[in-house]
Amino acid sequence: MLRPTLGDFNSIVCFKGVITGMEEALGEKATAIALISAGRTRGKNLVNELGLSGSNIALADLASKLNHAVGKEGTCLCCVDKIEQDGETIKVYTSETVCSAGEPQGSPRKCTYTMGAIWGAIETIMGKKMQGRHTESVLRGGSHDVFELKVLS
Repeated sequence: MLRPTLGDFNSIVCFKGVITGMEEALGEKATAIALISAGRTRGKNLVNELGLSGSNIALADLASKLNHAVGKEGTCLCCVDKIEQDGETIKVYTSETVCSAGEPQGSPRKCTYTMGAIWGAIETIMGKKMQGRHTESVLRGGSHDVFELKVLS
């Protein structure tokens, strides 16, 4: 435990305050780049902590392990509901993402930090560079926040 009285977690309200403050100071695009990068670093570190770096794990097992690490039993970043692969593209279906929490329906908010964390984790596990995109959102009619990761090399 990192803090003996308050525990290891802080509120979504505080985290969202960091995001909106960064957007005000840096602008939306620079903030998105910074949050994606921070998320990717977190994802890479998480995979290394779990001992999964470079492993050849089945996607269903990976979804379960990531969900355990970042879901309800873990850091509560999001639920990883499933991961599918279609050729060189991996689709990660998430719900209850910290980035979408509290946002009104129709909001243009993208999951930057959350997508980055999943992206960094999968990139490290597979040992391949990828390009990530947030393609579906619960804020814009989707059943999940879906991150598509396309293998580059």
